[in-house]
Amino acid sequence: MASGLSKFTLGARLAEYAELVKFEHTIFALPFALSAMVLALPGSQWPSAWTVLWVVLCMVGGRTYAMGLNRLIDAPIDGKNPRTQNRSIPAGRVKAREAWLLVLASALLFIGAAWQLPVICRLLLPVAFAILTLYSYMKLFSPLAHLVLGVALGSSAVGGWLAVTGAITWQPVVFGFAVVFWVAGFDVIYACQDFEFDKEAGLKSIPVALGLTGALRLSRLFHCLTVALLVGFALGYAVGPLFWVAIALTAGMLIYEHCLIRGDERNPIRLEKVNEAFFTINGRISMAVFVLVLLDKLLSGLPGP
Repeated sequence: MASGLSKFTLGARLAEYAELVKFEHTIFALPFALSAMVLALPGSQWPSAWTVLWVVLCMVGGRTYAMGLNRLIDAPIDGKNPRTQNRSIPAGRVKAREAWLLVLASALLFIGAAWQLPVICRLLLPVAFAILTLYSYMKLFSPLAHLVLGVALGSSAVGGWLAVTGAITWQPVVFGFAVVFWVAGFDVIYACQDFEFDKEAGLKSIPVALGLTGALRLSRLFHCLTVALLVGFALGYAVGPLFWVAIALTAGMLIYEHCLIRGDERNPIRLEKVNEAFFTINGRISMAVFVLVLLDKLLSGLPGP
C-alpha cells in the first residue's frame, strides 16, 4: 500500500514537473535538430547513435533550463493573468526551490551532453545559455521576445548540424533562420491571447506594439520568410525530392493555420482556435519535415534499378 502510494506520488510529481516546463512542446524543436543532423551528412552517411543521444539530451536539458527559468521569472505575472494563474508555481503545486533545482539540473545536463560533441559545440555553450536566458527577460523591455524565442529554437537546428560536422557553414544558418521565423510567427499568434492583459500590465509583445491586426500580418510575413528560406536552402544544397514535398506541406499547413485563426474586422483573431493552431498544426509541421527528411535519406541509400 505504502509502495503504491509512493509510486503514485512520484509519478504525480514528475507529471507536475513535465507540465511546468511543457515537456510535450519539445516536439517543436527536436525534430528540426534531428532533421539538421540527417541533412548535414551526404549520401548514405548517418550520425552515430551516440551523437543522436547527446543531441537529444542537449535539447531536453537546454529546453527544460529555458522553460523552467521562464516559469520562475514569470511566476508573479502568471499569478495575475487569468489565463496562466493556475500554472504550477503561482498555483503552489511546485515550489520555487524545486523549480530552481530543476533548472540547475537541466543546465548541468545540457553542459554535460554538449561536452560529448565536437569542440565548436562546447565553445558555443556561453552563447546558447545567453540566448536561452535572455528570452525570459525580453518581454519586460522589448517586443522582440518572439524573435529571441525563434533564435533559441533555430539554434537547436544549427546545433544538430554542428554536432555531426563540427564546422559552421551557410547551410545550417539558412535552415536555422527558417526555424527562427517559423517559431516567431506562431509565437506572435500565441501572444494574441494575452493582448489585453499584456497591455494593462505594461508587458512588451508584438500584439501590444502593433495591435492584433498588425501582429497577424507580421506573423504571416514571418511564415512567408520561413518558406522562402527553406526554398533557398533546398536550391543551394543537395536535398532529395521529398524535401520539396516537406516545403509544400509546411507552406500548406501554415496557410491553414492562418485561415483557422482568421476572424473579422471586429475580432481579427479567433482566440478559441489559437491552441489548435499553436500546438497541433506546428507539431505536425516539425514532425512532417523530420519524417520526410528521414525518408529521403533512406531512399537515397537504396540501390538503383
